[in-house]
Amino acid sequence: MFPNPPAPLTRPDLRGSFGMCATTHWLASATGQAVLERGGNAFDAAVAAGFVLHLVEPHLNGPGGDLCGLVAVSGDGAAKVLVGQGPAPAAASVARYRAEGLDLVPGAGGLAAAVPGAVDAWLLLLRDHGTFELADVWSFVLDYAEHGYPLVDRVAATVASVRELFERHWTTSADFWLVDGKPRSGTATNPAYAAVLRGLLDAGAGAATREERIDAVREAWATGVVPQAATALLGRPHRHSDGGDHAAVITPADFAVHRATWEPATTATFRGWTVAKTGAWGSGPVLLQALKVLEGYADEELDPQTDLGAHHLVEALKLALADRDAWYGDPDPDGHQPPVPLELLLSDAYAADRRALVGQEASAEPQPGSVPGREPYRAPLREESPDPAAEGVGEPTVSRAGESSGVVRGDTCHVDVVDRWGNLVSVTPSGGWLQSSPHVPELGFCLGTRLQMTWLDEESPSALRPGRRPRTTLSPTLLLRDGVGVSALGTPGGDQQDQWQLAYLLRVLVGGWSPQQAIDAPTLHTTAMAGSFWPRTWTPRGVVAEDRLPAAVLEGLAARGHAVDVVGGWTLGRLSSVTRDPTTGVLFAAANPRGEQGYAVGR
Repeated sequence: MFPNPPAPLTRPDLRGSFGMCATTHWLASATGQAVLERGGNAFDAAVAAGFVLHLVEPHLNGPGGDLCGLVAVSGDGAAKVLVGQGPAPAAASVARYRAEGLDLVPGAGGLAAAVPGAVDAWLLLLRDHGTFELADVWSFVLDYAEHGYPLVDRVAATVASVRELFERHWTTSADFWLVDGKPRSGTATNPAYAAVLRGLLDAGAGAATREERIDAVREAWATGVVPQAATALLGRPHRHSDGGDHAAVITPADFAVHRATWEPATTATFRGWTVAKTGAWGSGPVLLQALKVLEGYADEELDPQTDLGAHHLVEALKLALADRDAWYGDPDPDGHQPPVPLELLLSDAYAADRRALVGQEASAEPQPGSVPGREPYRAPLREESPDPAAEGVGEPTVSRAGESSGVVRGDTCHVDVVDRWGNLVSVTPSGGWLQSSPHVPELGFCLGTRLQMTWLDEESPSALRPGRRPRTTLSPTLLLRDGVGVSALGTPGGDQQDQWQLAYLLRVLVGGWSPQQAIDAPTLHTTAMAGSFWPRTWTPRGVVAEDRLPAAVLEGLAARGHAVDVVGGWTLGRLSSVTRDPTTGVLFAAANPRGEQGYAVGR
């Protein structure tokens, strides 16, 4: 137990026995709970909430983006991964992009578009584990799209940051997001998107069963107006984040062959808990590796409210993130590279060797671990960022500092749901945010830019290759105890997702804090790794910390050699979580107050 846990500062810990939904936007949370109240299960609720998020948080995600999910079906005894990360197009390659004069995949523009995976993944979840008809699930998003929804202030701020780009280069985006030269505000509709959804429903109407109707919609999504309209627009040269004009390489054929899938979760144990994550094609095992390193410390050495605990947290993360660059990546379809040595990376012996590298001072350079017979890949380390205005994209995709930095973030959303039957789901949707690529007028949305997380270096385990998934940062989490799902959690935040979740887990699993106490608590993260987002910079010894952390912690980290950037006290993290006590059946939920959008609801 950590000493002196605070009272929740902003929200109560919700308790009930019927169902709980926690998301990054109040309309999505209300939608999920409405589905539960109408007899739906956690999966029905999550899908309905997810499609609402596509509409009401367009600066953070969209139908042209991607998602990763973790699911625990009551009685199954194991977690599994919902893979909504689409692959690189067939024409995307290191050689092709190098021929465009690029040394990085751009952060904005159609060359960075992976095949959209979010919509098909939501539909797969509904087909396999939901109970509702798709028309009923989509009734919420259709109502908002056709009759209006409130635009949060951050949408206007995001549009303002890229107004010049829109007006000069992405005129379809300007037509949709600017009114008389100013960002849209107040109440908005999206009739084009509503028409797309209604057309998809019509495509499935003649099928005989619920599952067949959903599959017909999936087929129509992959082969109909969406790929045709998106590729026609992006196939014309347009401005990218390198300051040049390029045509996208994605084609309708890339859409047609992609379908979302299920995979077994990757797991590790920590203090008797099973922690479930994605495989090493994504960033999920970073959290598992960090937990394995921290497992060897006494409880009092893990408290983020002390400088020693914060130091251990940061150094464990730096080791795991170094391994991410050195070893993680999607299995190579052509066998060019050996598989990720994940069994070794998650072994007790390997964790002990890594723990021995944690000293009393901040490490200066990335320290990837050793794998017999192989050399670790060392990612390029860049400290200088280009001037966003000069490069034609307005702002970098994700700010790794706090919101007080003034950088508008293209970020992510999150959904957690638990129902009275014990079903749990944690999903992190992202990509396709409004500043990703030009708006497609016929569709009401744009495509995402996840390929910026690949390297234009054939030796990298996450190199750009046709048909290969980018090493996504999307990283939801499930906790299980004795094979039973107990908690779902996650957060937006790019490279910070697993970092903020680590601080949360230490406070809950080791410190004995409640979920809301842990969410409200001040947090921190490291920037001492090659970033996943263009322009992929790093900060040597970098730590970003909220100013509500005790002064002794901030001063102690600096004394240990960390380069501490102190930001506003309510700027880092947007966690939410839901929990079910497997003994009593009591349900809990908590949501993040930062950003003033996330809410938990339930009873």
